[in-house]
Amino acid sequence: MNLKNIHNVYFVGIGGIGMSALARYFKFNNKNVAGYDKTKTEITNGLETLGIKVSTNDAVAEIPAEYLNKENTIIIYTPAVPNSHAELIYFRENGFSIYKRAEVLGLITKDTFCLGVAGTHGKTTTSSILGHLLAESGTDVTAFLGGIAENYNSNLILKGNEITVVEADEFDRSFLQLSPDIACITSTDADHLDIYGKKEALLDSFVEFTKCIKPNGKLFVQEDIELDGIKYGFKETSDYHIKNIHIQNGAYVFEIVTPTKIIEDVQFFIPGRHNLLNGLVAFAMADIIGTPTDRLAKALGTFAGVQRRFSYQIKTDDFVFIDDYAHHPTEINALHQAVREMYPGKKVTAIFQPHLFSRTKDFADEFAESLAQFDEIILLEIYPAREKPIAGITSSWLLSKIKNDQKQLVAKENLIAHISSISTDVLITVGAGDIGAEVVKIKKMFTT
Repeated sequence: MNLKNIHNVYFVGIGGIGMSALARYFKFNNKNVAGYDKTKTEITNGLETLGIKVSTNDAVAEIPAEYLNKENTIIIYTPAVPNSHAELIYFRENGFSIYKRAEVLGLITKDTFCLGVAGTHGKTTTSSILGHLLAESGTDVTAFLGGIAENYNSNLILKGNEITVVEADEFDRSFLQLSPDIACITSTDADHLDIYGKKEALLDSFVEFTKCIKPNGKLFVQEDIELDGIKYGFKETSDYHIKNIHIQNGAYVFEIVTPTKIIEDVQFFIPGRHNLLNGLVAFAMADIIGTPTDRLAKALGTFAGVQRRFSYQIKTDDFVFIDDYAHHPTEINALHQAVREMYPGKKVTAIFQPHLFSRTKDFADEFAESLAQFDEIILLEIYPAREKPIAGITSSWLLSKIKNDQKQLVAKENLIAHISSISTDVLITVGAGDIGAEVVKIKKMFTT
């Protein structure tokens, strides 16, 4: 398919974070763009300000007439939309060109110099840092992000078309649609077992992804992952590594060692050792394509973060409120490490909304162990997303496994009242469901 011949792009599930980045891209490239999503959100409101029509009514009659011409229209859908969706059924039955988001990303990036960021954790932060480093260094770059980069207040960085940055998503094996010139793998922890069944199948898919890299391409691999590639991490044996880390005025200050030089006094303001690694591999990927290291080091110091990734909502001497997307035990452990490092000796209360019945079932013991590290735990009911309930898998069941007396299951409608009755130094909202919608309410409670 030649995207240049397409005039109309219709999205089924346009409000998704990855889908909306594509919608913005096509709009900025002078295509007609519209779509459906089940609810209006800040993301869909943002799309509408660009002139993109968004419908929340799943009905063929709601589709604008120009998008019913299958000769110059493509349909992009997300697997999160059920097969019973009326619009999707119509498009399938009438012979429209229908693509998953990953397929379209593959089409967009195949004729560009593509940098792909893979891994079960860290994709969004790493790709956002990478896009920022390249943009700040004067590179003609387009970056498709899975979150809202604070520096740009957008999930799309659009500074040119010479280089593209994409998240190589292992969910549904989507990343096998890509063919990057340079790629990284940040982590291969077990996840999406509802798709893969076993961790071994997930690992096999990462191996398959490495075969998608273009001939003479480069692969960066986090030092603890048993795959061949350019290694990065904290160990001196790694090709790119960080050393002499200390915290100064709320920022990490450290040295980056590359295969050819040492860059001193690098600053990075995003908490967490895992984020230091995300910044390091972004630096390395930009370095290997020839971006001047002095510009990269300066740009690392100006990266402002990604919304819902250790996002400060309130930060005073007496009280801190942080919102984070962590939804896997490894991510919760990384979040805990970061907050303890930044706020030693402070009482930390975590509000966690589990995401997916299957993930809760597969990692219940690990979730219980990671959550027990906080001083106080408030658990919300499981956010189902695309899933139906699984018998016996509930937040009450998960709560019973947490070995910490300071724990409680709270209904979301009672959350504000409950928080108002507790005392804590640091409050964290944690999860990938709709807990983000509670953040505004919590912030308002503490600031009015």
